[in-house]
Amino acid sequence: MIPPLAVTCGEPAGVGPEIAVAAWNALRGEVPFAWIGDPSHLPAGTPVAEIAAPAEAAEQAGAALPVLPHPFPAPATPGTPAPANAGAVIEVIARAVDLTRSGAAGGVVTCPISKKALIDGAGFAYPGHTEYLAALAGVDRVVMMLACETLRTVPVTIHIPLAEVPGALTAERLEETIRITHRALLSDFGITAPRIAVSGLNPHAGEGGAMGREDAEIIAPVIAGLQDEGFVLLGPLPADTMFHEAARARYDAAVAMYHDQALIPIKTIDFAGGVNVTLGLPFIRTSPDHGTAFDIAGTGKADPTSLINALKLARDMAARRAGP
Repeated sequence: MIPPLAVTCGEPAGVGPEIAVAAWNALRGEVPFAWIGDPSHLPAGTPVAEIAAPAEAAEQAGAALPVLPHPFPAPATPGTPAPANAGAVIEVIARAVDLTRSGAAGGVVTCPISKKALIDGAGFAYPGHTEYLAALAGVDRVVMMLACETLRTVPVTIHIPLAEVPGALTAERLEETIRITHRALLSDFGITAPRIAVSGLNPHAGEGGAMGREDAEIIAPVIAGLQDEGFVLLGPLPADTMFHEAARARYDAAVAMYHDQALIPIKTIDFAGGVNVTLGLPFIRTSPDHGTAFDIAGTGKADPTSLINALKLARDMAARRAGP
């Protein structure tokens, strides 16, 4: 059997605690998981079963939220992060990774963190979750995928200014991104012959050089080289025509050149249900595709759909890695 998933609490002043409870209530053991955090940070009245190991989660999940207690120094005030809690938020992430790498948990599902709160409270040295997880795993290069039922997108460059994208877009970076994406489609998504669409950088994929040279000089040669190895790749494609329904039927994942080029389509198609997946780690990691939402934290308005989908996807990925 696949071990239960390890779900991190994320920023306790955000929506993480309430969406974790809502996800548990919706699934009731369909996807066994253990929530790691301070039980006092959960919404009042939450039925809690404190456990000592993730393996105990499955038998408890029908009646209560299985919790691996992790004491925090300060209470949680919705919408207002406590600097004293920053260190414990980081510890919980590391604990989830340790449990997963030891085989005690089937994968890591992370609730949203506040990078500013972690920097201010604990001097967090990473741009975000993904980079910290890569450091914990000892991996130099990971890839961010956004996935929903009808689309998977991967940006080659992520959280950098648009003006810096052309300089950061190298043949090596693009090739590595495509290779990592291809491996994940095989091992984690069960696609036996992955088809990957690759966007251009410039309007009309450069229009034969009239609107930029990167498409012809960087992107096209990488595609051709990988096609020679047997990769099924389409592109470089104009980004404005590759995400409509008929176009999406031609590929299993789309590799785009920068953040908004990849994220706008999926957030338009499925704003509430998209899942963030980190590819290239030696363990499974998914997360909701939204932030801490301090403005609605504690109000009960947070939509748990993305977390529910992140749990289901992590379970499915773990099952595929485990094999028959």
